[in-house]
Amino acid sequence: MNIFITLYKITIPEPMRRIINNIFSALFILAFAACKNNSSDTGKKVFNMNLDQNVTSLDPAFARNQNAIWMINQIFNGLVQVDSALNTIPCIAKTWQIADDGLTYTFNLRSDVYFHDHPLFPGGKGPRVVARDFCYSFYRLIDPKVASSGGWIFSDKIKDRNSFIALNDSTFQVKLTKPFPAFMNLLTTQYCSVVPQEIVEHYGKDFRSHPIGTGPFKFKYWKEDEILVLLKNEHYWEKEGKQQLPYLDAVKVTFISDKQSAFMNFIKKELDYFDKVDGSYRDDILTKSGKMTSKYKGKFQLRKGAYLCTEYLGILVDTSKVIAKNSPLKYQKIRQAINYAIDKPKLIKYLRNSIGVPATSGFIPQGMPGFDSTAVKGYHYEPQKAAKLLAEAGFPNGKGLPQLTLSTSTTYKDLIEFIQGELAAIGINTRVDVSPNASLRDLISKNGVNFFRGSWIADYPDGENYMAMFYSRNKVPNGPNYTGYFNQEFDRLFEKSYYERDNKKRYLLYQKMDKMIVEYANVVPILYDQSLIMTQNNISGFSLNALNLMVLKTVKKE
Repeated sequence: MNIFITLYKITIPEPMRRIINNIFSALFILAFAACKNNSSDTGKKVFNMNLDQNVTSLDPAFARNQNAIWMINQIFNGLVQVDSALNTIPCIAKTWQIADDGLTYTFNLRSDVYFHDHPLFPGGKGPRVVARDFCYSFYRLIDPKVASSGGWIFSDKIKDRNSFIALNDSTFQVKLTKPFPAFMNLLTTQYCSVVPQEIVEHYGKDFRSHPIGTGPFKFKYWKEDEILVLLKNEHYWEKEGKQQLPYLDAVKVTFISDKQSAFMNFIKKELDYFDKVDGSYRDDILTKSGKMTSKYKGKFQLRKGAYLCTEYLGILVDTSKVIAKNSPLKYQKIRQAINYAIDKPKLIKYLRNSIGVPATSGFIPQGMPGFDSTAVKGYHYEPQKAAKLLAEAGFPNGKGLPQLTLSTSTTYKDLIEFIQGELAAIGINTRVDVSPNASLRDLISKNGVNFFRGSWIADYPDGENYMAMFYSRNKVPNGPNYTGYFNQEFDRLFEKSYYERDNKKRYLLYQKMDKMIVEYANVVPILYDQSLIMTQNNISGFSLNALNLMVLKTVKKE
């Protein structure tokens, strides 16, 4: 392996460099297969996949985007995890108790969970996970020296590091400063994975590329932007029935940024998995109704499922901001007219090949526990109502209405131009302003735009995660209330939900809040997204879940 890395530093053309790297990585996996456990068996099950962007970090404290979350989920475990139906189920914590006041959570840990082996451990063997490991791992998230992107997990919920308590090796306790009924859901995030203190402190910031966890796969090799290799954890504790997990021997990840090239590799069966169907070749794979085209029928498996992501247009309604005060969007009837003016089913069918569901039931997306399309009535396509509301606002057929600017990123330009046409049809003249993703996010986070395209992906499976976007204390710069919404009754209901431990009753509170957002129309929900994945016919056990969380421990490759 060291020879490969040394040779790699020779200056050679980039295309040849990638070819050589792929050869070396393949040799690496073959070498692993040939020598592992002194076996001559080369029939190892390697799961091949591609990510179109580099993994930013393999440190759970920085599990802030999908690629990082996916890979971290293979290497690490937490106290609890989600099943395919988004129920919170045991992981390293086999049982737990919640105090009557909702402030103290006590977790009883398994005694058979060990960190991956590493030379820094005594004898090179990974030690058993104990309660103090969680004290250390959780405090890292709020430690200012670490500057974790997951600080929000605990920062407003606990007093200090003493809120994490190891009662003994097998009993871990968390004390909250206020009730938070979604806390168990929150603990399923990859931020809350357990990490070994001695390894983290040895590597410091470089733990991002030297991860040691307890998960079904252990880290082996990472050449950033090119290849990542994970190997089976032979000592993994979880079982499916009587069978020890995982079934795969290795996971090999490539980083081909061109999605069409990556798809061709999938068609050639060089990849076992593919997702994110891009516009440039979407019609080749999918019909407008979202079915597989006849060209590929039977050649691979295609599956679609709910994804907790709401695509929307946001409208800044805080009139203390100059751009909102001077905008006609401050009028509720104009905002409602925009909601009625967009033909969401048509947009989804023709621009997304039926990937997604029209967002006609509020802001909380389909697939979220407690979602009820009969309880929250949103907006359907009714251009006559839109025109009527526009006239009632004093702008019949858009007469006298100043041009609006709708901000978007390059990726969603076609979708926003469709909406531009829909608004023009009722007399709302809109200019589309296109910015790079990072620039637009920065503007939105500073209330620098008053009409923008956005999306909200669930961090954890609870409607609180969506309603928090409209809580007044989360106004910019304190949180994600990017529209500047404020309503005392909404805040009262939101705060009341923190004290409601009965899920059904709490969901009713979320529905009341969602109805208020629908009525005020500071957002225009466009669609509830769906995940679409493709796997080769010899792949089984790949479960879908509405968090779009990749789980490879149960995957089999025949």
